[in-house]
Amino acid sequence: MSNLFPSLETFAKGTAATAAGLGTLGLGLLYYGQNFLIYPSAFPAGAREDVPVPTDFSIPYTDLELTTTDNVKIKAFLLLQRPNLGMNETQVASGEESGEEQFAATRPTVVMFHGNGGNHGHRIPLGKIFYGKMRCNVIMPSYRGYGHSEGTPSEKGIQIDAQTVLDYVHAHPILAKTPIILYGQSIGGAVSIDLAYRNPQAITALIIENTFMSLPRLIPSAMPWLGPFSFLCHQKWESYLKVPKLPQDMPVLMLGGARDEVVPRTQMRELWTIIRSRGREPAAAEGRKKPRMSSGAASGTGTGTGGPEKVRGYVEVADGDDEPGPDDSKVPPRVLKDGVNTYFEFGAGRHNDTCVQPGYWAAVERFVSSLCPRVVSSSSSSSSSSSSFSLSRPTGKSPSL
Repeated sequence: MSNLFPSLETFAKGTAATAAGLGTLGLGLLYYGQNFLIYPSAFPAGAREDVPVPTDFSIPYTDLELTTTDNVKIKAFLLLQRPNLGMNETQVASGEESGEEQFAATRPTVVMFHGNGGNHGHRIPLGKIFYGKMRCNVIMPSYRGYGHSEGTPSEKGIQIDAQTVLDYVHAHPILAKTPIILYGQSIGGAVSIDLAYRNPQAITALIIENTFMSLPRLIPSAMPWLGPFSFLCHQKWESYLKVPKLPQDMPVLMLGGARDEVVPRTQMRELWTIIRSRGREPAAAEGRKKPRMSSGAASGTGTGTGGPEKVRGYVEVADGDDEPGPDDSKVPPRVLKDGVNTYFEFGAGRHNDTCVQPGYWAAVERFVSSLCPRVVSSSSSSSSSSSSFSLSRPTGKSPSL
């Protein structure tokens, strides 16, 4: 009998070896398969095949196919401005008649980098606000492996995609003359920061929403079960290392949801600390008077260097009040302002619905107007948008980066 069954010691050793082997296999799958977790390009179902187009929203566009330096074809929508859009658009002050090309050359260009779920077509309602209400040229690229773009997504690949889009703008006979604003949501914020870091003289301003310090730092909160293995994350997106290298005079608008269930508000707060102190000597930063946090939309977010600007309807709170209160969802947006940098925090904002919070688009509009004051941005219409540009709250979608 003793020859038929292993001893307890032998069995224990075999079990331990099996567990170690399975653990190694699991870690191997985690290391080599993490791109499928970080870039779920097929979510929601049909996202690779069903890509909405701007004409679905009565927006004229050009369907671009750009070839990257590593020979991957990616798709993008180009929404080029013209004097009359026929969509109840905001009017732009102009002292003289101009043709379509001349008009488009006077407007800023917004490059929109989406989050890690869905495709660029799902963000067209946001692009419509930039296009029709703020009168910006808009480019909406689709990362490799997303929508109808070729390839497989990765940090290096998406960085190449973003650079390809910027190179297209620089080579465009009209867009090359315009200020370039990068708008990124979640992981798109990391893409925007990286592109600005690599092209500091080419980017006019940044708008980032619910983004993070880095993916390894985010994993313990976004995917707690993977927290102990965050050191295996090779998709870094280390924004905290790149932000200090951005030009000190580059305006940055940060938009965060206090109830973000994917990217903790502490990540945005830490980024804010780095953004507002970039380019300063430590001693000077320590001696500088702390900015105040105000509730409501800031005006003149473009070029000031002093303290916060008071805006009607906003409640000032201390810079150090980090913990959300039980009634934060009823409080108007709070804002921190320091020079050319502004950070809005929306009390009821979660990861996927911050962009539909009251005051969000008023803040964006004021920021864009401060960079391009020829927009007739009537104060009377400082609500998020007119009925033609309204957004509905997303439903039935899981949070995504």
